[in-house]
Amino acid sequence: MRLSRFALATTKQTPADAEIISHQLMLRAGMIRRLAAGLYTWSPLGMRVLRKVENIIREEMDAAGALEVLMPAVQPAELWRESGRWEAMGDLMLKMDDRLGREYCFGPTHEEVITDFAKRDIASYKQLPVNFYQIQTKFRDEIRPRFGLMRAREFIMKDAYSFHMDQADLDREYHGMRAAYTRILDRMGLDYRIVAADSGAIGGAKSEEFHVLAHSGEDELAVSESGAYAANIEAAVTRAPAGERPAPGGELRKVDTPGVATIADLCRALDLPAEATAKAIVVAGDDDRPVLLVLRGDHSLNDIKAEGIDGIASPLRFAEEAVIREHFGAGPGSLGPVHLSLRVIADHALEKTADMAVGANYDGAHFVNFNWGRDAPEPEFADLRNAVAGDPAPDGSPLAVLRGIEVGHVFQLGDKYSRALELTVLDENGAAVTPQMGCYGFGVSRIVAAAIEQCFDDAGICWPTAIAPFELVIVPIKADKSERVRDACDTLYAECRAAGIDVALDDRGLRPGPMFADAELIGIPHRIVVSERGLDAGTLEYKGRRDAESRQIGHGLDAIREAMGRTDGA
Repeated sequence: MRLSRFALATTKQTPADAEIISHQLMLRAGMIRRLAAGLYTWSPLGMRVLRKVENIIREEMDAAGALEVLMPAVQPAELWRESGRWEAMGDLMLKMDDRLGREYCFGPTHEEVITDFAKRDIASYKQLPVNFYQIQTKFRDEIRPRFGLMRAREFIMKDAYSFHMDQADLDREYHGMRAAYTRILDRMGLDYRIVAADSGAIGGAKSEEFHVLAHSGEDELAVSESGAYAANIEAAVTRAPAGERPAPGGELRKVDTPGVATIADLCRALDLPAEATAKAIVVAGDDDRPVLLVLRGDHSLNDIKAEGIDGIASPLRFAEEAVIREHFGAGPGSLGPVHLSLRVIADHALEKTADMAVGANYDGAHFVNFNWGRDAPEPEFADLRNAVAGDPAPDGSPLAVLRGIEVGHVFQLGDKYSRALELTVLDENGAAVTPQMGCYGFGVSRIVAAAIEQCFDDAGICWPTAIAPFELVIVPIKADKSERVRDACDTLYAECRAAGIDVALDDRGLRPGPMFADAELIGIPHRIVVSERGLDAGTLEYKGRRDAESRQIGHGLDAIREAMGRTDGA
């Protein structure tokens, strides 16, 4: 590509509303332009990256035996009502009516549509297993779209759906898709982790997420030191500490704590570490009667784990202050398990803890030296909290907490959608069977931003070669004054193109500084400079995007390929 004919529109200025590095650099590089909140136009530069990502995904999905389809972005409401998700998706779903008053949505996902497609075309076990995938635009009406493509309302996704006669065959395909995702991310050259996850609104049983590691990642990942265990913090398992609970060290005593409303306030008032305190959280039971959840003061409640406990209302609801005062006689900040006739569930971390500071169920008062069994009945113990660094993993090694950006998710849906939409096929005995389903999503536009969050420096983007907009840029020095330089650049450009190198020739007639700055900003992995001095010496100046200094190489295609690491003839 000759850059004189390419709409490259870079800027030195960082937009004020761009909070994270990928958003900043994509705008500065001219890859995207904002149309409205959460809506972006992709420029020719951005499209080159996007298409390379799509090509890798397509190649690996095709190699894994999946079949590409394209489903409508706009979907009829009746399908979503059949599955029970028309209301469950809530405000994330963009709903609309046509001119006849029929209800539709702009699809946030396509489980219902693909199940309807299979229902019309698949009748026999002989047609299974089958896996359909698409690369399609989705829309989710984020309440606060931000971070550029990370929290955009409209985005591009690869979603695949498989159908199976039994669980064993679903397991086989699930692991096949997991392996395909691994190959996709390996080919893109990104550092990532696969973690156990919660299935969320999609539903189903087993699920795992693929996260690109980045300091800016919104998700926390609990990863064992041994590498044998990894889970999203929402799904990471915690257990009771080893050993026995210490004997009580003092008598239960009530102390005045005026103005104390938080654990931090309590620690300051009583000069205690947070791990010697307990926090109380009141939620609704499924009979609307309050349930008290008790956690160590330095731990945080995991809403998903709490919601999964039998007898807790789903979705999780926190009790209103009026309800709390009716049952506890005090407001939030002073609550505890003493003299309480409600269901109490405590986190495993408190099983072996003695002499805690807890709320006294009197405003402005707490108990110190509280002990289970002596001062209140033993509670139910459950896994209620988010894991923290240093917790033991299931394999016994300590956990580290990393930050990641979710780019892929694989699910075992079971028969959730096939049963709801009444999809059946005939087995080999002629009996109607409800197929098992799998679902496999990959964020096509999001992986572009995630790659930048992992691969950048002060000068701009540092693309992995596989998804860079160009592999190589040829930069002429004073080409307007030197026919030799122009001819040499044209020759190298033609030779690189013939050799299959994705090359750009910067023939815009700019000074060297702006050309170098643009090449670094947009992240081209390899740069060749052609000058009169180099031609006299029979050399080219080469610099890799991450190299500190440039170096001289021989003149010609072979030297360029060797400098780029393309010694295989590709």
